[in-house]
Amino acid sequence: MMGSWYYVGVDVGSASVRAALVSPDGQLRRTAEEPIAVHEPCVDHYEQSSTEIWSKCCQTVKRVTEGVDAACVRGIGFDGTCSLVVLDQQFRPLAVNLAGVCDRNVVMWMDHRAAAQASRITACRHTLLQRVGGVMSPEMQPPKLLWLKENLPDSCWTRAAHFFDLPDFLSWKATGSLSRSLCTLVCKWTYSASEGWDDTFWSAIGLEDLIEDSYARIGSQVCCPGAAVGRGLTAAAAADLGLNEGTAVGASLIDAHAGGIGVLGADVSGLHLPCEHQPLTARMALICGTSSCHMAVSREPLLVPGVWGPYLSAMLPGLWLNEGGQSATGKLLDHVVKGHAAFRQLEEQAEHSGRHIYTQLNLHLQQMSTDATHLEQLTTHLHIWPDFHGNRSPLADQTARGTVVGLSLSQTLDDLALLYLATLQALALGSRHIIAAMTEAGHDITTLFLCGGLSKNTLFVQTHANTTGLPVVLPAEREAVLLGAAVIGACASSDCTSIPEAMRKMSRVGRVVRPNPELQSFYRRKYSVFLRLYQHQKECVSLMED
Repeated sequence: MMGSWYYVGVDVGSASVRAALVSPDGQLRRTAEEPIAVHEPCVDHYEQSSTEIWSKCCQTVKRVTEGVDAACVRGIGFDGTCSLVVLDQQFRPLAVNLAGVCDRNVVMWMDHRAAAQASRITACRHTLLQRVGGVMSPEMQPPKLLWLKENLPDSCWTRAAHFFDLPDFLSWKATGSLSRSLCTLVCKWTYSASEGWDDTFWSAIGLEDLIEDSYARIGSQVCCPGAAVGRGLTAAAAADLGLNEGTAVGASLIDAHAGGIGVLGADVSGLHLPCEHQPLTARMALICGTSSCHMAVSREPLLVPGVWGPYLSAMLPGLWLNEGGQSATGKLLDHVVKGHAAFRQLEEQAEHSGRHIYTQLNLHLQQMSTDATHLEQLTTHLHIWPDFHGNRSPLADQTARGTVVGLSLSQTLDDLALLYLATLQALALGSRHIIAAMTEAGHDITTLFLCGGLSKNTLFVQTHANTTGLPVVLPAEREAVLLGAAVIGACASSDCTSIPEAMRKMSRVGRVVRPNPELQSFYRRKYSVFLRLYQHQKECVSLMED
């Protein structure tokens, strides 16, 4: 592999770190993955170690670049979950837990310990909240910061000198630069691309001490995604990663946004899709893994109740981003399937056949049905509201909980398969709910572009097409998030002059999944039932509180 140019993309997900060696035309030549630990000391608390995360970044990069002349690696890009990393003045990890375990210094994105703080911030009714759908989520950084100040004032808050979004921590480790990415600050910290930080907001919510020194603790220097950070890799980082000092490093991205960049630019000419000959504003990127993010851009700012944004240039330069999402998708499927009485039987069948458990479930459903249309109608009398971890969009209700209607006393493998199918459908109906809210606000979404782990599940993909009534485009490189990270490395190297140019060069369509028109009526009825489940849930809660 000598003599060619490459870019490296690094993706830090919820449970693993992945790296890829990517060619200039967007082909992933090599990939590597290493697990990272998730600590759950109590309900709704999820923590990680930034030391372990960086170590796994170095291991995976060394694996994908083994035998490659380091001079051939033109740039590197990082993406990560929007988790909160806390360091002291000497850049040492600080404990974000009551137990005082300093190595656990990362409050994960899915940590909901700050639900009460988020509700209080929402109650302030600051005008800035319009940019987050009108409701502050506990998955944003301000409520997490407030929780640390109120619950760990001495051991953490007063000693903390640096609060990083995880993607920015990675670019700091690589370059030594304290610059933050516009992507992270705008989407998770309430920063404005045009107006900067808003002193009145931080004062109103009780975090006025962050204003000191021009917001040095959370970011006083900002750069656009893909811009070259600092002077590239420091000597120490280069040694850690097995690359050359000075290798270009692109300003980082949130993982979902990297996925959006990895899929949205693909050329769809000749595929007879409704988004053909239309601008990128007709496309929605759906990044589906542990959770899901629904990303759509517009030329003008669109306020969508319960949906984050509009964020200027947070993903694509000059375009406004709205970001819907579901807090638990892959995690919900695991919860439903692995908690069922018949899971061990499923696991044994999967092990015997050499299939993944979800592939085995998809096959089992095929055996229960006469054809693909009949398969999805097996849940006519089984319905799920999927917000077991709260509703991120479009209701922005973190008090929402899961609902299942239609259970019997039976606990066979057939029952597990039907519950799995109903969960897939509920997640797809949730996507339809989000798309409907964004359409009502002015978006014109005609085609879905899926990536992430769940996009490899054929039934998940087909269910999304059938439920939303929209065609689904799958990328040629299924690891589109890694591709998106490599895109910003290409931009930082100056081999590409802009993110849109790099997207056009490096992303391609793999296949298209079209909706089944025979299921249109079924899913119209299913969607009506879906919406009523939430209404009935709130009515029950109200009755108990009276």
